[in-house]
Parts: sequence; structure tokens; C-alpha cells
Amino acid sequence: MSWIQLMLLTGLSLVFLGLLFIPLEKTFPAKNGQSVFRPQWFVDICYFAGQYLLWSGLVLKALEWLENVVSPFLSAHYREAISSQPIWLQAIEVLLLSDILVYWGHRLQHKWDFLWRFHKVHHSAEHLDWLAAHREHPLDSIYTVGLINLPAILMGFDLNALVLIVAFRGLWAIYIHSNVRIPLGPLKLLIGSPELHHWHHDKERDRGNYANISPLMDVIFGTYVCPPKEPDAFGIKEDFPKSYIGQLVYPMIPGSVRRWLHARTFKVWIFLILLGIAIGNLGDRFSMKLVLFLL
Repeated sequence: MSWIQLMLLTGLSLVFLGLLFIPLEKTFPAKNGQSVFRPQWFVDICYFAGQYLLWSGLVLKALEWLENVVSPFLSAHYREAISSQPIWLQAIEVLLLSDILVYWGHRLQHKWDFLWRFHKVHHSAEHLDWLAAHREHPLDSIYTVGLINLPAILMGFDLNALVLIVAFRGLWAIYIHSNVRIPLGPLKLLIGSPELHHWHHDKERDRGNYANISPLMDVIFGTYVCPPKEPDAFGIKEDFPKSYIGQLVYPMIPGSVRRWLHARTFKVWIFLILLGIAIGNLGDRFSMKLVLFLL
């Protein structure tokens, strides 16, 4: 696929999802009065474009690598036994097993600091809607998509045959982040919804609701949370960059280096200002303005 085709597909996807979810958010808003162009919408547009234009290829390569690693261990007899099952049964098995893996893998993302440093990019969103669902670090995407598709790979499915399941899960992920609240009554114990996932995005890192399609795992293991209102605020309590590039780069920097930079931030500013003054004194006023602008 050429870059022009890829950009066209990205634009069409943005329009399609906007036409699908914006009317839904306006008709059943979880938070009344939230604008389509709410704060940080442009950052999430960057994430959307990055996923389609750059990172989706990286994620697919990682999945292909995982499939190539696992496939040699799956015997022909095993593959025949799986393929002989009805398609509907295979789909249920894949969804159920992936939901179990996602639940425990998601809890680990919140418990283990190494995984959290990438996953908190997703949780840095302070306004939830269909667009905020795309705020995800590419390494976090590889981890999550790998967990979601591992059962299918272990069951010997060809990844190309999973298009419908992948598309369903993609739309579901966008839906549970959307600014929508549709009361489900008792069904909310069986079916996931935005009201459950919005509480997962509460500022408390370990609030709960780690399951994806069905909250049964949360109910069983005591992590189910569903107060009768929206959280007061979304986001994280930690200091974190607000820009797209900053959020991509920051988790990649080792903690010791980040602490060193934080401790010397004031000195770095002084150095850059003095550098700008020195350049300016040499007669290059434009360079001085450029340095001060970058600060």
C-alpha cells in the first residue's frame, strides 16, 4: 500500500468513526457539554494518525513474529482438531481466552512499574471520548494486541482469518472509551460498557475494571467498580509530558536518567539561555530568538 493510499485510508477511517460515535456521544452523553474539540484533542489526533500511518505496521510485524515462533509447536493433528469445531465455537473460545489473558495482563500493566511507564500514556487522557481511545504508546500496543491475539495464534488460526474479530475488538475499545452512558441495568455484570471503563480511567492507578468485553473477571476477582456516576476526573497523578512526542519519548528514558534530568532542569535552562545570549552577542540575533523559542 502506497503512502497516498494509507493517508486516504486514515482520513476515511477518521471520518467514518467520527460519523459513528459523535452522534452517539451527543445523544447519550456521559458528561454533558463536552465539546468535540475538547482540550488535548489535537494530541489524540496525532495518536490516531500515528497508529494508522506508523505504528500499526510495527504491531503487525510483532504479531507475525509471534505467529512464526508459535506455529512450529502446533501439530497438524492439533490444528485439525481445532478447525473441525464450528466457527461460532472457535470464535467464543478465542474471545473468552483472550478476555482472560487481557484481564491479567492489564492488571499487570497497573501493578508493574515497567509496564505502567508505557501504559500510563493511555491513562494520561484527561477527557474521554472515541478519539481518546487511540492514545496509546506503540510498545504498549504491541503488548496489548499480543495478549488479545495470543489465544488465536495458539489455536492455530491464520491471522488473516481473524479480520472480523480484530475489527470488532477495535470498535469495542473505541466504544468503551466514548463519552457515552447507556444504562444496562443488571446486564452490566455481563457486558462491558463505557460507564465501567470510565471508572478504570479514574485518577487512582488501581481503581479496577481491568476486563475488556465482559466484566465477569472483575466480578470474580473483586476488582469490579461501578458507582452510579461518572468519576470526578480522569488522568494520572504523576507529572507527565503533555505533547505527543514527549509522551512517546518519556517512557523510553530510564528512570535514573529522568531523575537526573529533573534534578538539573534549572541548570539546563540557564545553560540554554546563556548559550542564546552568547550566540546573540556574536551577531546572530535570529539564532538567539530560535534558542529562546525552543525553551
